[in-house]
Amino acid sequence: MSSSFSSNDPLAVLERSAWFRAAPEALRSQLAELGRVERLQAGERLFMRGDPDDGLYCLLDGLVRIGAASAAGKEALLAVIEPVNWFGEIALFDGRARTHDAYAERDSVLFHIPRAELAALLERMPQYWHPFGLLLTQKLRLAFDAIEEAALLPAAQRIARRLLLMAGGYGEPGVSRRVLKVPQEDLAMMLALSRQTINQILKQFEMQGALQLRYAEIEIVDVNKLMALADPDENRRPSV
Repeated sequence: MSSSFSSNDPLAVLERSAWFRAAPEALRSQLAELGRVERLQAGERLFMRGDPDDGLYCLLDGLVRIGAASAAGKEALLAVIEPVNWFGEIALFDGRARTHDAYAERDSVLFHIPRAELAALLERMPQYWHPFGLLLTQKLRLAFDAIEEAALLPAAQRIARRLLLMAGGYGEPGVSRRVLKVPQEDLAMMLALSRQTINQILKQFEMQGALQLRYAEIEIVDVNKLMALADPDENRRPSV
């Protein structure tokens, strides 16, 4: 496998996750002990919608696509997971099947905590449900924001906001990326917009000096300009 991940200590990578760092020390130690490192090749399936829950994951290296496909093969892309983000917690709470498909976008390394071991830990230490509840509610807030933006905002604002969200690690404190490795096709699927609309608006953003477009990636060259494009009304409000 060609993944660049080479650390022999996954705990050092996990510590980059704000959620993990905020969890009780005893829980962090237990999770580090229960988990194991797994590797996927580009294009390899992690799980599919309807699969039984097999536990919780944290992406240590690479990219993972979360989405679903219709019987006709049309894909709905929810998110592209980047390091160091956790996912798979919905089934932990309800014990039901996976809600979406997960594939490795490129060679990836994951930290996997199997469901049986995690369920046994939570049975012994029910107070640990609270940190996992916080992980779930963070995702729920992002989902509500996305629904509201799709209903109320024009395409340009939605695109700018999604780029800022991705640059900030989907709400992960302390994360600030300048280069987003996301093809325009993927961005179009995430926002339910046409590829042509995405391309036209991104080129406008580039002409305004907010972005630089390259093959399969977008560089944010001026975050303040992108923030102004994401919330133009805020910039027209008089100062007090």
